[in-house]
Amino acid sequence: MIKQNILFWVSSKQLIINLKYFIMNKNIFLFLPLLALLILNACKEDEPVDNTELNIVETAQATSDLSSLVEALQAANLVSALEGSGPFTVFAPTNAAFQDLLDSNPAWNSISDIPVDVLQSVLLFHVVSGEVRAADLSDTYVNTLSTGPNSENLSLQVSTSGGVLFNGSAEPVLTDIETSNGVVHLIDAVMLPKSIPGFALSNSNFSTLVAALTDSRHTTDYVSLLSGAGPFTVFAPTNAAFQALLDSEPTWNSLADIDINVLEAVLNYHVVNNANVQADQLSDGQQITMFDGGTVTVDLSSGAKLNGSVNIILTDVQGTNGVIHAIDAVLIP
Repeated sequence: MIKQNILFWVSSKQLIINLKYFIMNKNIFLFLPLLALLILNACKEDEPVDNTELNIVETAQATSDLSSLVEALQAANLVSALEGSGPFTVFAPTNAAFQDLLDSNPAWNSISDIPVDVLQSVLLFHVVSGEVRAADLSDTYVNTLSTGPNSENLSLQVSTSGGVLFNGSAEPVLTDIETSNGVVHLIDAVMLPKSIPGFALSNSNFSTLVAALTDSRHTTDYVSLLSGAGPFTVFAPTNAAFQALLDSEPTWNSLADIDINVLEAVLNYHVVNNANVQADQLSDGQQITMFDGGTVTVDLSSGAKLNGSVNIILTDVQGTNGVIHAIDAVLIP
């Protein structure tokens, strides 16, 4: 395609030179056939390449900028998986994206240096079941084929506000490449599955929660704690939920106004230790023991609530070491 574009540029430039020549010599009518050829050639170059007879792997093999992805699929023994009937959506990192990944770890000089289990997990994190085209994207989380605790599918964040981002950092390079068993989108970074802190840091709706967890007055290092093996279940209040908490007490204008012992008690009441509790594991009237030893009560009588009034507004954001459910109010011990 690059070669075709170069040839088109050269031929177009020559036609323009010829046009100037004919105009100068007042032979514009002799140039009309050449002008028609220029227009026809431009239209021809705008036609999309038909990959519908090639599967995802064959399409990657036919794309020079995806040669590292092909090498990675072969090393991870995932070629046959992506040759299956699907359909799949693949977010395909370019060669430059893979080079950036190798450069991030001094022990990795080539794709063969990446442990196979790590490579498999990372590559499957770039695959979604079903066909998701660019027009279908929205601010949400989607399940990938990579798995975490309890073999639950890991979540990939998609953001469309102010431009499309995947996993908080990867941008699309080329979208909607049709194949016989799905669709491929080229992206400019290799995406790594996120832990619970990673999800909180990459979602601006949880910026106040991040501020609460990283308050310098804490005696507990919550970021290190929630970066551990877990698994954890976190009921994460949104920024609006924290604002409502601040508004409930006239002397609280910011998190700094909340006594640190009170803030720690509140945060401890939002985490379940050693459990990866997804939404389908919740039951009406269920008592869940939190990190501080207190309990919350699940109410499924009309939607999903905790302690009778706190709504669960987003469920099953699955990370490598636990799961997050967003809630619309701060739970009070």
